Amino acid sequence: MSKIKRRRLEEIEVACYPGTKVGEYVPFYYCPRSIMLYILYKGGHPDIDFTEGQEPIIHLEADLYRAIEWAERKGAKWALSFGNAGAYAVEFGCNPGDFKRLDWDAIAATDFRGVDVKERKQAEFLVYEFFPFELIRRIGVYSEEIRRKVVQTLLQHGQAICLDVRVMKGWYY
Repeated sequence: MSKIKRRRLEEIEVACYPGTKVGEYVPFYYCPRSIMLYILYKGGHPDIDFTEGQEPIIHLEADLYRAIEWAERKGAKWALSFGNAGAYAVEFGCNPGDFKRLDWDAIAATDFRGVDVKERKQAEFLVYEFFPFELIRRIGVYSEEIRRKVVQTLLQHGQAICLDVRVMKGWYY
């Protein structure tokens, strides 16, 4: 959605780090089955040109605590949002204690029709500019066909295949 990308790159500042914009961060949701994935699954959204649905989307899973440890060791900025990081009124945190403020019930919800649940489910973990591939511990995919393609791509790019790539149907709609 180009409007959202533009807003993240040009307008929404990460308050913990003045002068940085949300779009400069690598974003992660805390759960599979995101609202954006649901939009792709339903298809036909007027602001999205992508028409292949959810099937080719892969999920990269990382350990949150290892990611924070890496960021702090490298002096990399990281933050979390308490809702959709691309929303104008979103709050940010940049302290490990801030994770207690996340609405974990909303994040885990599969029914997100309520406005509050919908907003809080979209909370994000953000790492400034770069996230190392070696912190990815699992890749979840929709089908065996996609799993084979991912494994082939990893092999072609010299990535060690110790990474767990598996079909995770429960991560999809």
